[in-house]
Amino acid sequence: MVQLICTDLSAGHPGRPVLHGLDLQVFAGDFLCVTGENGRGKTTLAKTLLGLLPPLGGSVRLAGGLHRREIGYLPQQTAAQRDFPASVREVVLSGCQGRCGLRPFYNSAEKRLAQNAMEQLRIDHLAGRCYRALSGGQQRRVLLARALCAARGLLLLDEPAAGLDPEAAARLYALIGRLNRQQGMTVIMISHDTDAVLRHASRVLHLGEAPFCGSPDAFRQRFGPSIFAGQAEGGEAL
Repeated sequence: MVQLICTDLSAGHPGRPVLHGLDLQVFAGDFLCVTGENGRGKTTLAKTLLGLLPPLGGSVRLAGGLHRREIGYLPQQTAAQRDFPASVREVVLSGCQGRCGLRPFYNSAEKRLAQNAMEQLRIDHLAGRCYRALSGGQQRRVLLARALCAARGLLLLDEPAAGLDPEAAARLYALIGRLNRQQGMTVIMISHDTDAVLRHASRVLHLGEAPFCGSPDAFRQRFGPSIFAGQAEGGEAL
């Protein structure tokens, strides 16, 4: 079942397009990794898929009954967001806001959903801790749990392991992979991490001079793993 369709999509800001001519279909259960050098429009594409930026040309259409409020989004984190003074439970619960409608409170089902998400991400023991007191890796798990509460079929993750050390990043990617394989959650993940892309993706969308979308094997054959040689190493522990 198709969940998302891009047709001849151009994206960017008015007068500053960074992405041209993208034709793409995302199917239920896909694990689509989006790669490309800085400035090629990866985050711009994510914002366009979410409706935060209008297309400059072409179209983005959701299908299969999917609505934008049902996409769980994990954006790149800013310094101000890392210092957010709320408990882990409060941050995770905020992912349920799209389910509340006009209700000014969370119901018991939404609280159970948040608890289940924390247990899945193995952060339930941190529920009462202040978010800003956590390590970078712990914060990333909290934000992923928040996105999971919002998601009803699709997770859109922008560099979810940025800044983590290789071992911590591998654990986070494994968690995301389990959500995809065991729960059938569709995942669109922006990443510079070639190893993770080739290990977890069912398909790879590479944004370059012209968009390329294909299997990990086709990506290897066309570009080779050296395309991201020189990635920065090191980072925070999970």
